Amino acid sequence: MKNTDITAQYRALDDQYYMPAFSRNMAIVRGKGSTVWDGDGKEYIDCVAGIAVCSTGHCHPAVVKAICEQAHELIHCSNLYYVPHQGEMAKKIVEVTGMKKAFFSNSGAEASDGALKLARVRTGKKKFVAFTHGFHGRTIGSLAVTHKPAAREPFEPLGLPTTFVEYGNLDAVKKAVDNDTAAVIVEPIQGEAGVIIPQDSFLEGIREICDRKGALMIVDEVQTGMGRTGKWLALQHAKVQPDIVTLAKGIASGFPMGAFAARDGLEFGKGEHGSTFAGGPVACAAGLATISVLEQILPDVARKGERFKKGLAKYHPRVRGLMIGITVGEKCPEVQAECLKNGVLVNCAADGNLRLVPPLVISDAEIDRAVKVIDGALGKVVL
Repeated sequence: MKNTDITAQYRALDDQYYMPAFSRNMAIVRGKGSTVWDGDGKEYIDCVAGIAVCSTGHCHPAVVKAICEQAHELIHCSNLYYVPHQGEMAKKIVEVTGMKKAFFSNSGAEASDGALKLARVRTGKKKFVAFTHGFHGRTIGSLAVTHKPAAREPFEPLGLPTTFVEYGNLDAVKKAVDNDTAAVIVEPIQGEAGVIIPQDSFLEGIREICDRKGALMIVDEVQTGMGRTGKWLALQHAKVQPDIVTLAKGIASGFPMGAFAARDGLEFGKGEHGSTFAGGPVACAAGLATISVLEQILPDVARKGERFKKGLAKYHPRVRGLMIGITVGEKCPEVQAECLKNGVLVNCAADGNLRLVPPLVISDAEIDRAVKVIDGALGKVVL
């Protein structure tokens, strides 16, 4: 089959057999490092990375090797038995988060669900506080604490009483948290909202309010974690210790995996939680290989972010490591299309915000090429 036929084939099958939940018009068929190729063979610098998923780049040799070697040994054995690599991976997650124990899931939404369940069962309380423009997943549980009305309201009632307050407003948090609040769930940087970075004092203030009211603090690091901001966790910039942390996206370089970790004294008892596939042998092998690569590249993430910031300074980007947001407005889709035409993949998040979350292995030369294209697109469409 010619390359030019691939996208058309994908589109035809998708139109006939797949529920139309996504808006898409191109096929990505191959990737290496920070580069991907579409069905026509065109090359792109990928500043989306599967939405902050491909942390070590596409098909990193160490991750591919770990997946293949484990797949030859054992693909699945269920959590009825001790699982190869699961304990090692849990140890690594505990070490990078500063928590006491971990539990694995298959996605960030499942990690959110697990954290919410743990908060309820250990506190005996029923209510949650979350934030406007926050995003925690699309399962019934995680959707209950996700603010976006278009995503949440069609599926109400959702069964978890949740009060939404303005992100960054500590006075509103104080008023919302009461003696029946199980937890406050918060993103240290709001990713789906367009890379909204609060003051460090915001997270510190939430910690103090939770302590006073006896509520737990759940920090959603699904998008911000695993080195994305230049530290293992974005909350580590504020030096806040939460009760529960959720992770996914960059944890296993694109292999489906999530996790949540909790402080000492917070854990599920036997039979309180479970999953057939979570923390399987191949996922944990991929996760361990990913962490090994990230340990080597993490010290350089902040510098790379500053390179993006300097190159796009005229647009006042919001930057924390390799998590970058630029307010564009209603013309954001046009900027995205212009970048696509010129070989750079970018993403429009909520409220007209351009979001850049490239692989953490992106090179200086690739950053400079991406900046040139993005600058040109913004200049052509917006200025």
